[in-house]
Amino acid sequence: MDTQSQVVERLRSSFGSGVTIPEPFRQAQLKRLMAMIKENEQLIINALHKDLAKPKFEVALAEIDGTVNELHHAIVNLSSWMKPEYVSKNLATKLDECFVRREPLGVVLIIGAWNYPLQLILNPLIGAIAAGNCAVLKPSEVAPATESLVAELIPKYLSQDCYAVVQGGAEETQALLKNRFDHIFYTGSQKVARVILQAASVHLTPVTLELGGKCPCLIFGRVDIKVAVRRLVWAKFFNAGQSCVAPDYVLCLPATRDAILTVLKETLEEFYTEDPQGSPDFCRIVSPRHWSRLMDLLKRSNGKVVVGGESDQEDKYIAPTVVVDVAEDDALMQEEIFGPILPILTVDSVAQGIEFLNGKDKPALYVFSDDSSIVNTVLERTSSGGFCSNDGIIHPTLPSFPFGGVGASGSGSYHGRWGFETFSHRKACMLRGWALERLNGLRYPPYNEEKLSMLRWTTSPKNGCSVM
Repeated sequence: MDTQSQVVERLRSSFGSGVTIPEPFRQAQLKRLMAMIKENEQLIINALHKDLAKPKFEVALAEIDGTVNELHHAIVNLSSWMKPEYVSKNLATKLDECFVRREPLGVVLIIGAWNYPLQLILNPLIGAIAAGNCAVLKPSEVAPATESLVAELIPKYLSQDCYAVVQGGAEETQALLKNRFDHIFYTGSQKVARVILQAASVHLTPVTLELGGKCPCLIFGRVDIKVAVRRLVWAKFFNAGQSCVAPDYVLCLPATRDAILTVLKETLEEFYTEDPQGSPDFCRIVSPRHWSRLMDLLKRSNGKVVVGGESDQEDKYIAPTVVVDVAEDDALMQEEIFGPILPILTVDSVAQGIEFLNGKDKPALYVFSDDSSIVNTVLERTSSGGFCSNDGIIHPTLPSFPFGGVGASGSGSYHGRWGFETFSHRKACMLRGWALERLNGLRYPPYNEEKLSMLRWTTSPKNGCSVM
């Protein structure tokens, strides 16, 4: 078996040969990746059930169809993405051919996460392949069944000279990061992101970070409580709350909190029965360590559990749980929950809610309201990686949207064209001939005021317009 450095060098040699550059190669690899998913759907379902007890329904929606849709979008649009982008010109460059050319970066490293262990390793790969790169994949060892399946399938379907999978835990990842890459794409926690940034700094490697955070859900003004709660419950407890874009907590008026509590309980029973542990539609926490972290947060909280709270360590089960009377400094508000625990906090107004949000993490932000002025006010006066009104976790499913956080929630974005751009270098290209040398002569010494005046005129905007 090759060492990590040998794997990287093999891929670097392949990239240097230019094999990944032509569009037919990129298209073929994307179609092979599509075939890999479609031909192994049951194996994927089985692996994700083993790792997280994910129901087939959630695997199909989030892991399989979401990735297939991204592939289809890339395959259909790749030709247009690769075309030169011609730019406006001034008089001095009127006869030149001026365009932006997208070029692949080289050999990139993609480090996936465990909560959607297939989607979060393959979606960045789609962008890397589309842009013409070679890629090393490091799936999460916390989801071992999916990790093993990815390591088994990728070499069967994609070029082994251009794409490789490295398995292992923290030690193997740290060793992998000692190699020089042309870009690193990481999805996961802020703690690990700091380690990756330090490693990348050695080679000045650019990094894309998808880190998540505490996604707020504001409920204000007129709203259909029953519909709002159904959408909130689905978005929060999908994948047992282990989604970086899941609503992390609710902000609302005290009267709204009182109105939604009964409906929350009824909706949870409707979705997952009175015994969620026996429901085939409710996931499990990924590992004993993550289960213990969540239970410790719940134990240290000073809030009041009004729904759920039951747990089973051996089964890695935590019931869908709702907590009220939660203060801003509560244990549940100090870090991203990433589990099936929903705190509800109250404020006195939309303005107070906005003030609460600003200065905190900036992942996704949700607003439930029939009042468009409330929705627009929150949209305009806050910053977030993504924004959705009257629903949750839906916006990342649209391939034409960029997906990414702001500040501590991440840097950079991907999905669709945005993933292609992340793994591309935009090179400014000017193709000049030998004409107009008399005009070019204005820039040569000896300098004088007449030359300067003429040269400044040729390069300045004309009536606010540029010459094409």
